[in-house]
Amino acid sequence: MKNIIPLHQRGIFAVILAGIIWSTGGIFIKLISLNAFQLSSIRSLLAAAVFAVLFRKEVLRINRLSVISSVFYAGILILFVAATKMTSAANAIFLQYTAPFYVIVLEPLLLKTKFERSNLLILIICFAGMFLFFLGDFGESYFLGNLLAVASGICFAAFLLLARKNGNEYQYSSIFGGNILIFILCAYSLTSVDQFQAGDILMVSYLGIIQIGIAYAIFGYGLKRVNAIEASLLSMIEPVLNPVWVYFGYGEQPSVYSLIGGGIIIAALTLNIYIYSKKTRALV
Repeated sequence: MKNIIPLHQRGIFAVILAGIIWSTGGIFIKLISLNAFQLSSIRSLLAAAVFAVLFRKEVLRINRLSVISSVFYAGILILFVAATKMTSAANAIFLQYTAPFYVIVLEPLLLKTKFERSNLLILIICFAGMFLFFLGDFGESYFLGNLLAVASGICFAAFLLLARKNGNEYQYSSIFGGNILIFILCAYSLTSVDQFQAGDILMVSYLGIIQIGIAYAIFGYGLKRVNAIEASLLSMIEPVLNPVWVYFGYGEQPSVYSLIGGGIIIAALTLNIYIYSKKTRALV
C-alpha cells in the first residue's frame, strides 16, 4: 500500500514532532536530582552513542571548523542545563532562543555580510524582551541562571554561524564531537554520586537517547522535506511548550515579566523569519 501522505506534509510533521520532543527537556532537567554536570555527562554519552549508531561514518567527518563547532555545541548544552537548574525553565529556553539575534550582530563581522537596517528594529525588540527577564527580585541564583541562559544563546549563535560557514556535511560530526566533549568535561562529577536513583537513570536516558539523539534524527528527516524558513517557524513550538510542561509537571509558574518577555522574543523571531522570507522570495 502506497504512503498517501505527501513528502512535504511528512516533513512538517517531523519538524513539529522534533520540536515537541525537544520541549520536554526542561521538565526532566527540573525533576532529575543529579546536578547539571552529572546530568550533562550521562545524557551526552548516551546521545553520542545514538549518533554513532544512526549516522556512522558521518560523525567521523571532521575538519578544523567542525572541532570548533563542537566546543560551542558543548557550551550550548552545559550552560542550558545549568541555567534551567538555577532559573525558571521559561527564562532558560526563551533566553537561549535569542541566538538568531546574536547571529544578526555577528554575521556581518564574521561572514562579511551586509547589515540590514530592518535588523536594527528586530534587535531592539529582542533586547527589550530580554530586559524583562532581569526585572524583579528573584535572588542571586535566578540572576546567574539568566546570565548562563544568555551565554547558551551566544554559543548557539556561534554554532549556527560556524555550521553555515562549514557546510551541512559536518553537522553530525560537530554534534557528536560536542557530546563526547561534554562527557569528558563533566565525567569527573559522577565520582561524587553515592547512589544512582532508578528514576534519574530513566529520565537521563530519555534525555540522551530520545530528546537529543532521536529527536535530531527526526528533525534532520523533516529538514530535507521542508525549507529552512518553515523549519525555523515550526520548531518554535519548543520554547512555547517547554514552560507549559514544567508548569504542569513541576509546578513552576513563570513570572509575568517572563511571559511578556518570552512573547516579545517569539514575536521578534517571527518578524525576523518573515522579513527574511520576503527577501528570499524577492531574489528568486
